[in-house]
Formats: sequence, structure tokens, C-alpha cells
Amino acid sequence: MKPYRVVSLILAGGQGSRLYPLTKLRSKPAVPIGGKYRLVDVTISNCLHSGFRQIFIITQFAAESLHRHIFSTYRFDNFTKDFVTILSAQQTLENRNWYQGTADAVRQNLRFIRKYGDYVLILSGDHLYRMDYRQLVEYHIEKNADITISTIPVKEEEAFQLGILQASPDGEIHAFVEKPTEPDVLHSLRTPEQAFRQFGIEAGGRSYLASMGIYVFKREVLFDLLANTTDQDFGKDVIPSAIKTHRVFAYMFDGYWEDIGTIRSFYEAHMQLVDYEPRFDFYNEERPIYTHPRFLPPVKLLDAEVNNAILGDGAIV
Repeated sequence: MKPYRVVSLILAGGQGSRLYPLTKLRSKPAVPIGGKYRLVDVTISNCLHSGFRQIFIITQFAAESLHRHIFSTYRFDNFTKDFVTILSAQQTLENRNWYQGTADAVRQNLRFIRKYGDYVLILSGDHLYRMDYRQLVEYHIEKNADITISTIPVKEEEAFQLGILQASPDGEIHAFVEKPTEPDVLHSLRTPEQAFRQFGIEAGGRSYLASMGIYVFKREVLFDLLANTTDQDFGKDVIPSAIKTHRVFAYMFDGYWEDIGTIRSFYEAHMQLVDYEPRFDFYNEERPIYTHPRFLPPVKLLDAEVNNAILGDGAIV
């Protein structure tokens, strides 16, 4: 396959109201996780391990903590074209409004990404998972897709809280509904088992494909869709419309993926981290999660018994 250029956009402006009070003074991607990291470190590390090292991070809500972390952590040398750059919400002569949604956030920053990449990889900065994005982009190119959505199989009881799409056995998407509430609508979105088998995935009672909020666009397609519409959100507006006019495909991912959107999901994600064989493992030598090193003293245990725990640097128990 001939070389291709990819620019990554990480959407990191979310308020995370369901994670309050953890998001009282910071945006959701800046929330600490695993005793050492920030949520956004996971997505950035996935990009770096995938070889995609031109990264824009779009921020808005309570961004100071996130900005400080990004500036102090991700620095490349002066003799490379690699970068991790923040695009913060700002007033301009053309637009004096805050970002009105995920698509609007990208639209307001098109001028910065115009010269980068043949393909645009759009990511969320607040999910917990490990993925090699190269496989996603290569699938996108192989299918000659205009848009590819990374998806994960889910059961019916999970589907009501997610963006659900229907794909044919060859992976092409024919319908997409953001958080379907009507059972009849949801049932109409079942994906045939043959589509799962094409990816070597056993459905195991999972009849639906949920969007992971990860998109690959041909650059010219993204610019055309955003420049000629006022659509504000990818899931609610851009994707449902594009399915009618463009080649939109589903890439199926069957690894661990967690949307850290609530206090409960935050707690449960941490509890699985202390499992003997956690589904997401920060102790991965081949694909470590990068973060800002803090020069803190070692953990001190004083007359304490600790089981199934992760202790952050500098802790005294």
C-alpha cells in the first residue's frame, strides 16, 4: 500500500456534567485515571503508537488544567514535523460563538488543518481503549470509503445509550440513529451475523453496532460536508445525512472500550484495572500510555494492609 498522510483531531472540549464533581474545575479529558494519567493521554498515546504524530487537540470547557498538561507533556524536537497542538475555542471576525457541537468545533478550525493529511482522523479524548489506528485507516482506504466509523458490537440493553448503525455484510452503513429510544426503531437496526463474521468476530448475543465516536474522513469530503452545511454534531447531523450521499463504512473493533461518561463508569473502569488480568492494562511494555512524569516520592505504607489496589506516586497509607 502506498504511503498515506493522516492528521488527527482529538475532541477534548466536553464539559462532562455527568462526571461532576470530578469535572468541577477541569474538562472531562483532563480527569485523572489510574493514579497517574489523564484520560486524554490514552487517545494521544494511541495516535503516537499508530505512527500518527501530527495531532490537534480541540478544547473549550474549563481547559486550563488540560492545556497545562498537554504543554508540559507532549514536546517534540525542533527538527521534526511532528506536533501536538491545542486549538482552543476563540472569537474571530468570522465567528464569535462557542463551539455548538462536535462538527461545529471541527468546522471552526478547518483553516488550521487544511495543509495536513490526505485523511482526517477524528477522535474523542475521554475514552479508555487501545487501538492501532493504522488498521482503521487502511480499511478505509481499501474500501475506498468517504467516511469510516469505528464501531463495537453491543447487546440490546446497551444500545439505547449509544449511536447505533446498521451495516451490510460488506461493511457499508445504511442507517444510523443516535441513542434510539423506540424499540421498533432499534430492532430495525440489527446487524446480520454475517457482517460480524467478515471481521472474525463472534456476535455472542450482540446484535447491534455502536459508534465509538471515531471517524476517518477523506479530507476533501470532510471539508465539503462542513463548508456547505450548518450541521453541528457528527452523530446527530453529519453522519445520518452523509449515509444518503456518500460511501460510509463500519470498521468493527472487538477489544475493550469504555466511555468514561459517568461516575459509575469511572468507578467500574478503575475496578477492572486492579484485576489480575485487566481488560485494559496500563502495564503494557509494548504500547505504554504516555503522560507527564511527576517527581514525587515513593509510596509509603504505615501499618497498613492493601489488597487489589493501584497506589499513585507520593501516596501515604
